[in-house]
Amino acid sequence: MTDAHLAPDFTRVALVTIDTQQDTLDGQPFEVPGTSAALPELQRLAEAFRATGRPIVHVVRLYRPDGSNVDLCRRRAVADGARLVLAGSPGAELASGLLPAGAPGLDTTLLLAGGIQHVGPGEAVIYKPRWGAFFQTPLEAHLRALGVSTLVFAGCNFPNCPRASIYEASERDFRLVLAEDATSGLYERGKDELENIGVVLMGTAELVAALGAAPAAASSV
Repeated sequence: MTDAHLAPDFTRVALVTIDTQQDTLDGQPFEVPGTSAALPELQRLAEAFRATGRPIVHVVRLYRPDGSNVDLCRRRAVADGARLVLAGSPGAELASGLLPAGAPGLDTTLLLAGGIQHVGPGEAVIYKPRWGAFFQTPLEAHLRALGVSTLVFAGCNFPNCPRASIYEASERDFRLVLAEDATSGLYERGKDELENIGVVLMGTAELVAALGAAPAAASSV
């Protein structure tokens, strides 16, 4: 039996993509296995959200050239010359095909200052300084203003940022879905642990069908 407290409300849903940036793709400096393979499903999911008028938020990491905002666990690598999601570099941009046609590149000055970059109708980019998408970001306020109650998470790399972001969202009483085939680094124990906190696991095809069956109610301004 579906728990009414946990069931996704696809009339008030938003897609949150996590760290799916050029540097995380196959053969790139910050390559995360499985991210390139998950990208086509993530692109398909984003297109479905656009087509049905649902909001999308792309959450990204950006490291300053001086390394001052880099996580402690990566500072040695950056100090030794690693160029990972460097603000203003091609590798920091969102993965090809993830943004709508004609969208601008990342405004790293705006994003690093804590602003929201609007890249299309109902579609925005937010910078997060650490693992979780809600930590020191405008994400929650943005979602509340849109009337969103349900979040679909997808992207890179499940054990780190998607997982941290999902737990933060749970703490804020959002209904939660993980797009399994549009997320890299997912593993069986992780799935069980998500279900234990009320996250619904769905595939892209199932999500696309659910979006098409429910009228959008949340604002996409």
